[in-house]
Amino acid sequence: MFDFTQHLATRLRRLATPQAEPIPGTAQLPNSAGGYAWAVDKWARLDRFLVLGVEGGTFYVGERELTRESAAAALDCLAEDGARVVRRVVEVSEGGRAPKNDPALFVLALAAGVGDDATRAAALAALPAVARTGTHLFHWLRYVKAFRGWGRGVRRAVGRWYTAKSPRDLAYQVLKYPSRDGWAHRDALRLAHPKAPSVAHDVLFRYAVKGWEGVLELKGVGDMDVMERIEAVQAIRQMTPAAAARVIGVYKLTREMVPTELLTHAVVWEALLDGMPLTALVRNLGVMSKVGLLVPGSDAARTVVGRLGDRDAIRRARVHPVALLAALRTYAQGHGMKGQGAWAPVGQVVDALDGAFYLAFENVPATGKRVMLALDVSGSMVAPVHGLPFVSCREASAAMALVTAAREPEHRFVAFTNGTYPSLHSRMGFNSGLTPLAISPRQRLDDVVKATSALPFGGTDCALPMVEALRHRWAVDAFVIYTDSETWAGSIHPVQALREYRERTGIAAKLVVVAMASNRFSIADPNDAGMMDVVGLDAATPQVIGDFIA
Repeated sequence: MFDFTQHLATRLRRLATPQAEPIPGTAQLPNSAGGYAWAVDKWARLDRFLVLGVEGGTFYVGERELTRESAAAALDCLAEDGARVVRRVVEVSEGGRAPKNDPALFVLALAAGVGDDATRAAALAALPAVARTGTHLFHWLRYVKAFRGWGRGVRRAVGRWYTAKSPRDLAYQVLKYPSRDGWAHRDALRLAHPKAPSVAHDVLFRYAVKGWEGVLELKGVGDMDVMERIEAVQAIRQMTPAAAARVIGVYKLTREMVPTELLTHAVVWEALLDGMPLTALVRNLGVMSKVGLLVPGSDAARTVVGRLGDRDAIRRARVHPVALLAALRTYAQGHGMKGQGAWAPVGQVVDALDGAFYLAFENVPATGKRVMLALDVSGSMVAPVHGLPFVSCREASAAMALVTAAREPEHRFVAFTNGTYPSLHSRMGFNSGLTPLAISPRQRLDDVVKATSALPFGGTDCALPMVEALRHRWAVDAFVIYTDSETWAGSIHPVQALREYRERTGIAAKLVVVAMASNRFSIADPNDAGMMDVVGLDAATPQVIGDFIA
């Protein structure tokens, strides 16, 4: 007898389709690695683009192609509901969900250029909410130029960006972010030509357009606070480091307002540290150690440790968890990622960065469920996180999984490798397997990242957590898989393995797929209410996973 049911069956226990083939009767599509997965809908694709971006592409897809695919999804969303797109852009940007704000600015520019009248109006009205800094504004101006000209709507929107700010806030933006991306405040003001609502605004507009010479005639007439701040920025260019430090302390100047030659002195950085924005503090830890300001037991080190331990400050500053991960990885190794600029890391600061990563997340209560955390450490996961070229997807996934593990006492860590539990399907030449990970949330984050980075690659078989859990009789309520969904190496699809696990154990196990790349694939069946697809990396991810598991 020829057993036709080895190739097609409806009983879950017998149903097994190789991942290199689509499951019969489903809408699966080929992914970029040669396997088959489900395509996420255009709104999920929009979320992935806004949160993850496309910078650098993925292991399988180049940056240009990925940008075009993501933009096509955004255009489809705009055609269906432009107002919803604008609201989503504002939610992601203001909520600090993305490591970088550029994708949100790009989609906002797209909406302002190709949307219908109502969408364009909504996008232009949302400009101050998404473009919160001068750099953001210049990025948006560069993007919007690709989709439309400087019509009345853009001129009014850019003009409002300047006139709606208080003189003090506008002075901060003009002095800190004078130019980026080939744009300067001079260019934006000349094209928008807004009417200054106050004398202080007039002073700042003149300074941006004509420089210091343009405001000398208003000295003694305009807003004294604004005028003195401008004068301070001009004056420190000729000062000694000690004198410049005193001026920095009085006027709370930022690093961008200080000449480069002064930034090699510890006394200048000490003045900058007092009042330095938290995001800037995180970025400049290496240089502060290099110039000798951050040393063990110093007042500066105690200040840094205290600020990194302030949960409320971290949340208010929208410091993204992955930015803290990147800072920890860079600072702890004692040199920049390109080997430029060496420093001696301060142990207390390294520990504080590790703690700050966890503080960036909300306090998520434990669900009490049995959770298996499965990390895709395949070759495709060495691709960098978009916008953070020195942090790979596999490193970010390990860090994010630790947050859930820290809150769930009944957890098990595994990784897709060629390791301990060889795949039952290795005869097919896939060289895939599952390796238990002896890592703990009590370990420091950089140690865990280092351990996962050293794991051997294998073919990605995302069905293995369910296959091995069934094989070894592990009781699991939820499988959480961090992956780019470029799975191809098994003889059974992950959803089939999960349904077989449910049927044979009687456990209504759930599957959470955490997307680590901005592609259009997911191994989660969108028609199964026990499976969920999540855009990973941000502070909301552990809360969403916990709510779903519970």
